[in-house]
Amino acid sequence: MNADTCKLLNGGHTYDSNYIEESIKDNRISLIFSLKEEVGALAKVLRIFEEREVSLTHIESRPSRLNKDEYQFFINLDNKSSTALDEIVKCLRQDIGATVHELSRDKKKDAVPWFPRTIQDLDKFANQILSYGAELDADHPGFTDPVYRARRKEFADIAFNYKHGQPIPHVTYTEQEKKTWGVVFKELKSLYPTHACYEHNHVFPLLEEYCGYNEHNIPQLEDVSNFLQTCTGFRLRPVAGLLSSRDFLAGLAFRVFHSTQYIRHWSKPMYTPEPDICHELLGHAPLFADPSFAQFSQEIGLASLGAPDEYIEMLATVYWFTVEFGLCKQGDKIKAYGAGLLSSFGELQYCLTEKPELKPFEPEKTSKQKYPITEFQPVYFIAESFEDAKDKVRKFAATIPRPFSVRYNSFTQSIEVLDNVQQLKNLADCINSEIGILCSALRKLE
Repeated sequence: MNADTCKLLNGGHTYDSNYIEESIKDNRISLIFSLKEEVGALAKVLRIFEEREVSLTHIESRPSRLNKDEYQFFINLDNKSSTALDEIVKCLRQDIGATVHELSRDKKKDAVPWFPRTIQDLDKFANQILSYGAELDADHPGFTDPVYRARRKEFADIAFNYKHGQPIPHVTYTEQEKKTWGVVFKELKSLYPTHACYEHNHVFPLLEEYCGYNEHNIPQLEDVSNFLQTCTGFRLRPVAGLLSSRDFLAGLAFRVFHSTQYIRHWSKPMYTPEPDICHELLGHAPLFADPSFAQFSQEIGLASLGAPDEYIEMLATVYWFTVEFGLCKQGDKIKAYGAGLLSSFGELQYCLTEKPELKPFEPEKTSKQKYPITEFQPVYFIAESFEDAKDKVRKFAATIPRPFSVRYNSFTQSIEVLDNVQQLKNLADCINSEIGILCSALRKLE
């Protein structure tokens, strides 16, 4: 196998996944399975394909790094063979006793959709955007402004060429852009003390001190990203346009937030039809510096990995009513923590009036709530706390039909697929070590 191809992490194993990307582009189907090392094992598997007249277009193998008596195989088969796939997977699992994962970018019945396993894998879909940042709708304030459109393309190109590990390019904002930022910054800051949650108000002065937040300066994404990493491990990544819900949520699983770098049109400083840097840095960034909120956001991302399409839609709705438009109880008052509220002067005032309907946050019900995207929300959901919301999302995630569980390894910045006994033993060892540290610390406090 080529050492320079990207790696796919599967339950603690590394695979070269260059072929997986090729199979996605060629509409092929990919399978990964494990077999015990014994005479005739692979021959039995090949016979299953042969009997069903299925031709393999690629096969590779390697010794298992987890179980010494097993080999692991990666195969490609043509998409025309999809009709026989269900029966093949069933035979591999029941007759051969193999552990099988089907990989598919385009969700097929009973297939696990492809998802990133390492933080570098985010590069693979970062530019698979729904619309390029320079493409504006006819009703956009900047649609007839050629200077603004050209400027938007500059920002989109920066993001399009960005790769993980690179510093986010520094942007020299124009005086007009800084003036637009200043109007938004001044108006919103006046509301934060009375309308924003404690966590947002606690972090905001730190952003002013360390990241250049002020009325006359638009902070750089790189500076804010570095600050967030020191707080919670969250980082910002420039994005060229809108990502699909699946891809955007997958980034959160790695504590990566895909952020725009451009600013709204100067003619309407208090309005933007899509997320801009005011929304990202004033609404989102402060909360990503809070440990509880960061963990809550990552829980939503982890729940999305390998989830069926219908559950992605539900998770995206949960994200909308929490990270974007969430309210929470603090003492005897209700405060805003959603970025869509904290970056909108009008809706931040509106959400705490008696006009909208307020409901308790329950993921099962929240995930089915319809919502408008071009007007103030008629319904908001109130979380008891970030910890409570995190626990509820975790329980909701447990209902998502996946043949495995996942865990983020912060040391390797990769996703561990928990689908075998050895992986669970490794996890138990990690938990046992942490509990030992906890018990030692408690004894010292006695």
